[in-house]
Amino acid sequence: MAGRGGPVLVLKDTTKRESGRKVQLGNVEAAKTIADLVRTSLGPCSMLKMLMDPMGGVVMTNDGNAILREIQVQHPAAKAMLDISRAVDEEVGDGTTSVIILAGAMLSGAERFLKENIHPTVIISAYRKALDDAVTLAKEQISVPVDVTDREQVLKIVNSCIGTKLIRAWSDRACSMAYEAVNTVMTEDRGRVEVDIKRYVRVEKVPGGSVDDSVAFGGCMLNKDVVHTKMRRRIENPRIILLDCNLEYKKGESMTNLEISNDTDFTRILELEEKMVQQMCDDIIQLKPDLVITEKGISDLAQHYLLKHNISALRRTRKTDNNRISRATGATICHRTDELKEADVGTGCGLFEVRKIGDEYFSFIEKCQNPKACTILLRGASKDVLKEVERNLQDALHVARNIMLQPHIAAGGGALEMALQHVRTYMLVCC
Repeated sequence: MAGRGGPVLVLKDTTKRESGRKVQLGNVEAAKTIADLVRTSLGPCSMLKMLMDPMGGVVMTNDGNAILREIQVQHPAAKAMLDISRAVDEEVGDGTTSVIILAGAMLSGAERFLKENIHPTVIISAYRKALDDAVTLAKEQISVPVDVTDREQVLKIVNSCIGTKLIRAWSDRACSMAYEAVNTVMTEDRGRVEVDIKRYVRVEKVPGGSVDDSVAFGGCMLNKDVVHTKMRRRIENPRIILLDCNLEYKKGESMTNLEISNDTDFTRILELEEKMVQQMCDDIIQLKPDLVITEKGISDLAQHYLLKHNISALRRTRKTDNNRISRATGATICHRTDELKEADVGTGCGLFEVRKIGDEYFSFIEKCQNPKACTILLRGASKDVLKEVERNLQDALHVARNIMLQPHIAAGGGALEMALQHVRTYMLVCC
């Protein structure tokens, strides 16, 4: 690009620009290479791939998105294929390998049209028209309605998605856990069904035992123990208060200076701190709770006051865990203790119990009246097995969720594609 004052550089000197038919065919080859990479991970004879992540860990999986997430590619078309797999995993949850192979096959089919000098926009518009026709035919003529209240029918559909995965040896238990979890968190408001498995279904992995020991229950499980050894570890029908504030005196910032002029000032400061903690505990105690859970810290003095009134406490829980506990027990998360009232106390929990699994303590909040939050406890021989079982279980959860949201099913294994081809041939003959 030249001007009156000389050349104007828009791009760097090292920038390499390619265009034309050669680049288009190169993009097709890159997409086909990515498809060939995961092709052996599809179907009943699929094999697990063993990958080494950047941190030195080992990933064993046949999930397309998990495989492509671990590899590093430089070609822009190959990166687009990775984005396709990631988008399908977020929206649908299953079919990440199939969509890559299908995209590679469609680009391979378009290759001969490019060699015949057909413009890419014409090919894309034809593909879009075919997509619209295929979706319409699948919805109106090929798909079959599903009765979501029929447990056996839904379990068969969920079982079909994990029949080629590592968890297939425990398919009955996995399908049952996925069905129970989705049913637990499903809500219906004014005819609109909502199933938020990302926020309200928590999968906890604890190494040891067998996958047969895994269980799903309505409620929450925290990797926490009570803050004081003498606090109760088992409470039936507890009254629960949820907080996201500290139960300790307010600490200064990183640079805080305090000047004391009299010898009694320091004692007075300590008294004010104790009085502040005592007032916060009094606000809690007057509601007579059995369990206090906060996202922040609890000082030794606050533990002393709570223990005197036979109140158990958990501290430094995650925000997501507090939200699930609130949904399961009916408690309201409060930001200040002086704002607490009777309506904020959760009474929907049937049992709070601290149990030791392996070498760690876990707090269980279960037997809730109307939980709307679920926890799946996974057991397995090793961490690698647990990670793969979790990935397979997430696929089952998404399939169960999709059935609840859109209760229609179309046969897989290429049957849908052959049916569409048959309908298309019939329409061409008749028209």
